[in-house]
Amino acid sequence: MKFLCFGYLSPEKMNILPKDEIEAIMSQCSPHLEKFYMSGQVMMDIGVETEVISLRRENGNIKVLDNALVEFDERIGSVFLIEANDMEEAIRIASLHPTIQLDAGEELGWRIEIRPVHYCEKGE
Repeated sequence: MKFLCFGYLSPEKMNILPKDEIEAIMSQCSPHLEKFYMSGQVMMDIGVETEVISLRRENGNIKVLDNALVEFDERIGSVFLIEANDMEEAIRIASLHPTIQLDAGEELGWRIEIRPVHYCEKGE
């Protein structure tokens, strides 16, 4: 079974840190990512920028929303797809991710959301 996981961060807490402090925290991710990948169950791991554009259908037209103008308590910073037998195993695997492993993540409002995938097709 596949599980799509979203790693969230708090922009408010992250944006007050100096760049060198953020870089120091991010450099601590590597050993945890190695263990995470060594599980053999990570199908994809993506770090995403905090810039967000949303599309919505409104009155029969496509509306483009620049969500950079909207205040969010949380933003998605990473997305990963894992293979697991059940939610319990998915939780075990996702907990290896630096979002959960780093002490700084707790202070910075990091968290992971895990969703079972009911449909997954690869485009060509």
